[in-house]
Amino acid sequence: MSKIEMKAGRDWDHALKDASASGLDEVVAAETALSDVDGQAGRLIVAGHKVEALAETHDFEAAAAELWAAAGLDPAPEAEEVRDLLGRSREDAYRLVPGLVGVARGLNVIEGLRAGLALLPDEGDIPAHIRALGAAPVFVAALCRAGEGKENIAPDPKAGQAADFLRMLNGRAPGEGEVKALNAYLVTVADHGMNASTFAARVTASTRAGMISAVVAGLCALKGPLHGGAPGPVLDMLDAIGTQENIRPWLEREIGEGGRLMGFGHRVYRVRDPRADVFNTALTYITDGNERIVFAREVEKEALAALKRAKPDRPLDTNMEYYTAILLEALGIPRAAFTAIFGMSRIAGWTAHVIEQERVGRLIRPQSRYVGPWPDDETEAA
Repeated sequence: MSKIEMKAGRDWDHALKDASASGLDEVVAAETALSDVDGQAGRLIVAGHKVEALAETHDFEAAAAELWAAAGLDPAPEAEEVRDLLGRSREDAYRLVPGLVGVARGLNVIEGLRAGLALLPDEGDIPAHIRALGAAPVFVAALCRAGEGKENIAPDPKAGQAADFLRMLNGRAPGEGEVKALNAYLVTVADHGMNASTFAARVTASTRAGMISAVVAGLCALKGPLHGGAPGPVLDMLDAIGTQENIRPWLEREIGEGGRLMGFGHRVYRVRDPRADVFNTALTYITDGNERIVFAREVEKEALAALKRAKPDRPLDTNMEYYTAILLEALGIPRAAFTAIFGMSRIAGWTAHVIEQERVGRLIRPQSRYVGPWPDDETEAA
């Protein structure tokens, strides 16, 4: 092939790929029955339900069952069966805690969770997708307590996932409102379209590496601050603002200096993230009047107004991370564990996507566009 023909072929190849982008925006990589994100309308559908309705009517076990059924798991699981198997999985995972705490010394919580999930065997009496989901809250609670010099607390296999996690973390039986609030959070973030971590899990699943490896791959992608690491800095921002009188001048100074307001704007949503409203409502299950929440809502109001004044042509609204931070803080969850709590929930979505991808059975193998130098001499030895 001559150099002219080679160049023509490359130009044609480029033309065929005009729809691609470095971030794969708008590139469809899979068909799924699990969730749909409409960023223009501010709508999230999960397993055929609006996310607001799903969080109101389902606990986490029931939502996981819905996702696995939507993924084509046969027979479709019942919520009570899922609840029982998750309880047994938490017991199994607790046997690994002493070794995990030793191995994870010096690691942060998300890194410790990564190590814990990697300890899970590929095969077992309980299906791998349930074992992974059940193990996560045991590992996260134990890692948080170890970081504070506290003893581990064994799981209660008869409790629900949200209630048992809060008890293992805080060392006391949670209140009904706390359980309801955490369930709303876990249900709401369980799946969210073809995000980076879900794509990583599906790519891994497409190689037939197995469920546990795919979940670990998803968690590794979630660990990145551009994906799962933003809720904690929302609290740092609130702390930096400090007082009611300082809200407006702090926000205007930050925006004027080109800083980013944490908890506002989203890669997909061009209007308010519907998950933010679910979490704002969930706060009322715990308390609707403490000073921190009142202050956060005032900051939100002033921030939206300041962003509209400074960037009138750019749609920037509240995203889910803003009220995630406030909700998790109100539940007594340490900031260092926020991304791990996200992972505790998203494992339900990752495992459903793995089930779906394994049914497709095709290796995900995209192409890249070569932009490096070409040999000057077409006769150069290959």
